[in-house]
Amino acid sequence: MSRVYVFLADGFEEIEGLTVVDMLRRAGVETVMVSVASGKRVEGAHGIVVEADGTFPEYSYEDGVMAVLPGGMPGTEHLMAHEGLKEVLHSYCDAKKYLAAICAAPSVLGRNGLLRGRHATCYPGFEEKLLEAEVVPDAVVIDGNVITSRGMGTAIAFGAALVSLLCDEETAEKLLSAIQYV
Repeated sequence: MSRVYVFLADGFEEIEGLTVVDMLRRAGVETVMVSVASGKRVEGAHGIVVEADGTFPEYSYEDGVMAVLPGGMPGTEHLMAHEGLKEVLHSYCDAKKYLAAICAAPSVLGRNGLLRGRHATCYPGFEEKLLEAEVVPDAVVIDGNVITSRGMGTAIAFGAALVSLLCDEETAEKLLSAIQYV
């Protein structure tokens, strides 16, 4: 199986980033936390410091099957400002690889023209940044190779949707049962 890259920027929403990493790794999916900051140390929006597996220049990304963007502020703006990440997102979209974003981060996809003609969701107040998307209020929205979710409270459902896509629905259900998600 190929890799999933989770991109972390200073100011990311910790629950959204780490829940996805935790759930994917529990399901046996190779998941790499990538810092888009200058070093591996990334500070979340609530002062929780995480050490990423590596920094953006350390990876080529061709082996990836999914790019994941956690939300949070100012993390989402830092993701938006990263030119190398924009290139990865466009190449994944062109190759029909998965793009996943939660909370404010779907705005990065929207502002880069990657939601055109798709259904998507986001944290309330960011809808206008989902350019050319049909915004829906669902907790998790899967439209082709693009997966979006609303926020911290939907992080487990978002993680389970990613596991279901990358593994299968049975693996996602077993994982949800094992973590006592009701």
